[in-house]
Amino acid sequence: MQPLVISIFAFGILSAQVLKLDQSPYAKLHDVPVSAVTMGDGFWSERRKVNVEKSLPTMIQLLEQHGIVENFRNVASKNSAPHNGPVYTDSDLYKWIEAAAFVLQSGDVPFLHAKIDELTDTILSAQEPSGYLNTYYQGVNASKRFTEMYRSHELYCLGHLLQAAIAYYRATGNRKLMDGGIRYADYLVENFGPEKRPALTGHPELEMGLIELYRTTGQRKYLEFAGYLLSGVERERLHLKDSQIKYMFSGVPFTSRTQFEGHAVRAMYASCGATDYYAETGDARYRQTLETLWRDMVAHKMYITGGVGSRSQDEAFGNDYELPNAQAYTESCAAIANYMWNWRMLMVTGESRFTDVMERSLYNGTNSGMSLDGTLYCYRNPLESTGEKIRNEWYETSCCPPNIERTLSSLPGYIFNTSKQGVYVNFFHNATMDWHLEDGAKLRVRQSTQYPWNNRVEIAVDPAVPAEFSLFVRIPEWSKTTAVQINGASQHGVAAGAYYEIRRRWSRGDHVEVTFDMQPRLTRANTLVRENVGRVAVERGPLVYCLEQTDQPKNTRLFDEELSAGRGFTEEFSRDLLGGITVLKHNGSVAETPLEDEPLYAALEAPKPRSKPVTLTFIPYYAWANRGQDSMEVWVPRQ
Repeated sequence: MQPLVISIFAFGILSAQVLKLDQSPYAKLHDVPVSAVTMGDGFWSERRKVNVEKSLPTMIQLLEQHGIVENFRNVASKNSAPHNGPVYTDSDLYKWIEAAAFVLQSGDVPFLHAKIDELTDTILSAQEPSGYLNTYYQGVNASKRFTEMYRSHELYCLGHLLQAAIAYYRATGNRKLMDGGIRYADYLVENFGPEKRPALTGHPELEMGLIELYRTTGQRKYLEFAGYLLSGVERERLHLKDSQIKYMFSGVPFTSRTQFEGHAVRAMYASCGATDYYAETGDARYRQTLETLWRDMVAHKMYITGGVGSRSQDEAFGNDYELPNAQAYTESCAAIANYMWNWRMLMVTGESRFTDVMERSLYNGTNSGMSLDGTLYCYRNPLESTGEKIRNEWYETSCCPPNIERTLSSLPGYIFNTSKQGVYVNFFHNATMDWHLEDGAKLRVRQSTQYPWNNRVEIAVDPAVPAEFSLFVRIPEWSKTTAVQINGASQHGVAAGAYYEIRRRWSRGDHVEVTFDMQPRLTRANTLVRENVGRVAVERGPLVYCLEQTDQPKNTRLFDEELSAGRGFTEEFSRDLLGGITVLKHNGSVAETPLEDEPLYAALEAPKPRSKPVTLTFIPYYAWANRGQDSMEVWVPRQ
């Protein structure tokens, strides 16, 4: 596989980016191909290895066992067997293919390559001559086709088909699956629109797929149809109710939105599509709406883990500051969608605030969604638990597992970017970029670090020939004091929450050393988040920490504990615990009598329950629920 990828790139046929933005007129930053970045050992290396060796192989087995692949075979053979799984199951297989395709963009894995080719034949055998392809609405449900778009997921599944097919095409040059996706997309464009049949993305997703298809083929009709879907002009023709419009986050003009509401994943995916549309058109109404929605999310509706969607009812956003802990829904897909959207916002602005949100979501709300052994998954990611079972190998709605898998597979494509000015360093990991500046000059950038456990990152900059350009290094907003040295000389004016620009003439051997402030920190919530009044969260670097019962002193109950005043943390890297983590310890106290034995209500003047000192042990939030079912909390009462 690797020689094939190399030959494709040598002839300039493909660039295997996550997004193809090199011709997008309103994108300030541009992707570096997944294939151009090699990730070495470090925080994400074991996660990515497990993803390839365990997660992807076991997930395709489960998709087979639960009849998801069989649905395509049944349609192709005109078998009258009932459809397996919910209406949207085709998309889970497509996401698996996309995840496997991103792996192939980094190098050859023969099993994945052969499996995608096999699945391509199976999928396309079910496609109708018209181009239509959706196993739920073929056969016995054919009469309902395009009659219930508010729930049908027909366009949602097409969107994931396009994304999977494009990722595989960029990995291998094989366009067979992409041609099948194009046939379906053409069928849609030819038969739906303002002068034709009305169309609605009841679950936004197709907008992203169509715009990436436009970027890949140059066919503007796909961009225009995405704009039509985002315009929400079909409310009257489709007789949509206000409740449906709120839940779907579609059905009215995207530019009329002023706040996030309804189904969290749908809202995030709609915002992804709208950002893609802005990158191609520069429509200022979209830019203003996206900014309004982003500020609504980070000011009112985002968890400290980067998760979104607080309500189990409708998997939805709640009201402002409605961020419960134990009842938090925070679907893994929603955290991933938040990551995807902020990536697109970074591309059109070049502003580090979006990368900061990406990092928060990636390390915490997304990373928690898959067990350390790669075979169990979280659908929900609560911030407090009494020990209910949270990880499972399979869900009837199995959107989250392959979504996590495609995120891990594509990680090399997010570490670096280029712009007309130079190179951006977004995330920190042992990684080497072999690519070029936007004027074509060859360049290698190599990171050496033990981030996030260690606070130092060394960046070697090796242009093929000396050249003047800028290196933009992200300084996370949590690092209040950051030291930067260039070839040993200290720099000034390094600000948190911004890209630090180093403009100079670079030569082989030049290097930058960045030292972050990774002191553990206590974080409080806005007092309007009523559940967290009197509580604090513990963070270190990009990681949110939590208490898990198994780490606490014997014969104590986690929910009887409080954190003592002060910032006196001790840190210890434990190589053998949970894959290797930095453990934090802090003085605390525990009630001598269990709090559940106290009266439900007592006079304000009544003495507080007696307590005794203990040492509290914190682990990274992403690692909880990997040692069995146990109690956990992120927001800890503080004395």
